[in-house]
Amino acid sequence: MESFLAVLGHPFVLFYRSLEKFGAFLLFQIKLLPLFLTPPYRIKETFKQIEIIGIGSFFVIFLTALFTGLVEAIQLYQGFHRFNAENFMGYTIFVSISKELGPVFGALMLTSRAISAMAAELGTMRVTEQIDAIDTLAIDSKKFLLIPRIIATTISLPILVIVFVFVANLSAYIIATYALGVNPTAYKNTVTMYLDFSDIGTGIIKAFVFGYLISTIGSYIGYFTRGGARGVGLSTTRAVVFSAMTIFAANYFLSAVFLYLDW
Repeated sequence: MESFLAVLGHPFVLFYRSLEKFGAFLLFQIKLLPLFLTPPYRIKETFKQIEIIGIGSFFVIFLTALFTGLVEAIQLYQGFHRFNAENFMGYTIFVSISKELGPVFGALMLTSRAISAMAAELGTMRVTEQIDAIDTLAIDSKKFLLIPRIIATTISLPILVIVFVFVANLSAYIIATYALGVNPTAYKNTVTMYLDFSDIGTGIIKAFVFGYLISTIGSYIGYFTRGGARGVGLSTTRAVVFSAMTIFAANYFLSAVFLYLDW
């Protein structure tokens, strides 16, 4: 009987713990907000983190965008060719990349490369008591360690997404016109005729939101790491998994909001 009740109550316990952890994360967010506005601002460290997070992720973003554009053109060509509508591929590819694939894929790649490293670095500093040492010096370790990383990620991701959109659309245009035989003039005309600022703006706004969310998740998980070397490994895994889940969830809600606003 007791084992049956334990099995029955296990999902409720997990749900309660999940709510508890989510509440702790929200409190962490609330405590961080004033730190963005209070000096010192550590501008030099912020630019250093932009170099590490943003410039360091350029190559992987470039490669991901290159092959995304190639695959997007090939797959859409198969569908459009059945209806003799290949000339309308340009705008469709541009919108799908700039609104969805660019910000989502860019955020996922930045998560796998930079956020995982961020969580591992902060987790190592926690288990080796470096963060405790900073606190003992009357320095706010959150402002000292987390704020530059969060700002750098929030700035870097939109720039990387712009690069992603440009490279992916360029590679899609090249393979569509030179390899698949799509009329290059018609391809470009559909983009220029139907393109709206919101087609670009929504992707950039998503990138800002994704950048802030994944950086705070990676910072939070790394900052509160426990359990030595094993805990650092677990924190790195959790940072990647929770960041990826948050990207997909936030993408849905942002897309729904933009649809409601007709933007």
